[in-house]
Amino acid sequence: MVQDGLSQIRRIIDKIHESVVYINGSEGRLKVFAEIVQQLRLLCRKLILDCKTRWNSTYDMLEIAIKFKEVFPRYKERDEGYEHCPDKEDWVKVEKVCEILRVFSTMTNIISGSNYPTSNVFLRQVCRIKILLDKKSESEDEFIRQMVRKMKEKCDKYWGQCNLLMVVAAILDPRYKIRVIEFSFPKMYSEVEAWANATTIRDTLYEVYGEYANDCQSSSAVRRGTIERVGLEVIPEGSMGGADDWEFDDFLDEVETIEPNKSQLDIYLSEACYKCQGDSENFDALDWWKANALKYPILSRMAHDILAIPITTVASEATFSAGSRVIDTYRSSLSPETVEMLLCGADWCHILNGVKKGITKEPVEIQLPKV
Repeated sequence: MVQDGLSQIRRIIDKIHESVVYINGSEGRLKVFAEIVQQLRLLCRKLILDCKTRWNSTYDMLEIAIKFKEVFPRYKERDEGYEHCPDKEDWVKVEKVCEILRVFSTMTNIISGSNYPTSNVFLRQVCRIKILLDKKSESEDEFIRQMVRKMKEKCDKYWGQCNLLMVVAAILDPRYKIRVIEFSFPKMYSEVEAWANATTIRDTLYEVYGEYANDCQSSSAVRRGTIERVGLEVIPEGSMGGADDWEFDDFLDEVETIEPNKSQLDIYLSEACYKCQGDSENFDALDWWKANALKYPILSRMAHDILAIPITTVASEATFSAGSRVIDTYRSSLSPETVEMLLCGADWCHILNGVKKGITKEPVEIQLPKV
């Protein structure tokens, strides 16, 4: 989706890229540029260059360059050799694109952070993207509509179906609970789809909870049976006094393991949403469930398992990368002639050892030359 958005201003991106390369090309140019920055009293001091295979670096380059949009034309007046200065219309388009891509950058930073986020935080981000694209697709600006059209088509293709895990995990966030469906689904789906998806989510939620409740009851029954067998062997008949005659703990195990009419899930959903004291962004749902494990013993086990499921198995590097997984001339340190030689050498080794591709009778070790 990001690449579809950036494709609309590729010519402008090339202008800014070449501008940064040119200005960073010598100390003299940097000195002149810095003097103009100081005259305008700008806080930002340094231009950054993007990497061709990482879209977030392109976004960062544009975000920084926007802060210097008044500097580039003034620099052009002092340097006749500077030929890539963006005009005012270019900067307007860059600002519009960055406004949209800022949401994507926030989401990918959450996914690719140093700590693994729990799966309850992603429905909010997906909903933000969906709302943004829907809104921008109806913009009066023709440029924005053309840019968002491809992005929205791809978003609807991949997120048109409701993601059960993502929504159930969001419900298990005490800040959202069932309210997250009531808020986000009407914004993400049509009225019919929102109702159908909400029904599916509720059924799934109660079905999963029922499995955990049955498992807990079975475990408790086995534990009580073990305690009773051990008790018959250890406690002599007619023992007097002491805590053993009270047997209150055994009584609690028997009567309170039976699920009441109102389950822990019903109680959890009926209570008001939890309101954070302080920074909501640093809220840890797993810590909250750990603190409330005694109140919701069954539901906390369920939340522990679901919230720990990673939202993606893709490496964080690949989240930002627009490069393909084949060796290209930009990433590879091998010349095309060397790559061709290695491929031919592999074919010769297959023929020499009588090995067909995809059918290996015995392990064949191929020693590649050091490059």
